[in-house]
Amino acid sequence: MRSPAQDSATGRADRRSPFSHSALTLEAVVKSIKGAEILRGVSINALQGCITGIIGPNGAGKSTLLNIACGLTRADAGRILLDGQDITVTPIRKRARHGLVRTFQIARELGELTVFENLLTAGAPLGTESVAAALFRPGTTKKRQAETGAKALSFLETAGLLTLSDAPAKTLSGGQKKLLELVRALMLDPKVLLLDEPAAGVSLPLRLEISALIKSLKRQGKTIVIVEHDMDVVAELCDYVYVIAEGANLTGGSFQEIAADKRVIDAYLGGVQ
Repeated sequence: MRSPAQDSATGRADRRSPFSHSALTLEAVVKSIKGAEILRGVSINALQGCITGIIGPNGAGKSTLLNIACGLTRADAGRILLDGQDITVTPIRKRARHGLVRTFQIARELGELTVFENLLTAGAPLGTESVAAALFRPGTTKKRQAETGAKALSFLETAGLLTLSDAPAKTLSGGQKKLLELVRALMLDPKVLLLDEPAAGVSLPLRLEISALIKSLKRQGKTIVIVEHDMDVVAELCDYVYVIAEGANLTGGSFQEIAADKRVIDAYLGGVQ
């Protein structure tokens, strides 16, 4: 089997998808925090229109990798490419404008705002241009606000949260907050979505809703990278799975391939066959 690092470094197409285009590539990423080496040359290649999974034990560096990909944390070495463009030193807000958006393991809702208002904050234009538009082009601003509101309501309906649109976000269940965070990310029209444990701590009915929403995003052509511990979710959703151990690539392949790898079975999957 070709190694994940080789696939990532060369950008060559593999059997995951008929697409040959790499939407997001992390090449030989290195990161140390307070003298501890968290990532030791990890490489990931997420192909356009595919769902790429990243698994590994706690402390393997998975969330740090997502933080580096989205720009929340700066890598010590390595490169990040978005749609073939080097964004290694691009600020987080610019990455979001270019379509790279991240959700978090613990949902970060604005608790005092309503569910609907949470989506409006995500849909607001970034930067001072929006202030100028409000002052000098009020008609255009009102039109954009109406469009943003309609878009938010559409996403809430898709996620099954429409009846809760006027509820304070802090009153939602853990699973509903995960759904809210996911649709809030969609308000930014992402091309690449980085999802950090979208199913963690979620009841089965809501997990099924989240999985269905992620599948629908794939059908729309979105590229999705998922860090997840729930192997049922990984098996159901992911086209390709990278296994990271001790801050380095261990192996990669389809879920069936990694589930048959003795190293993965012994270390992470508890004997899944």
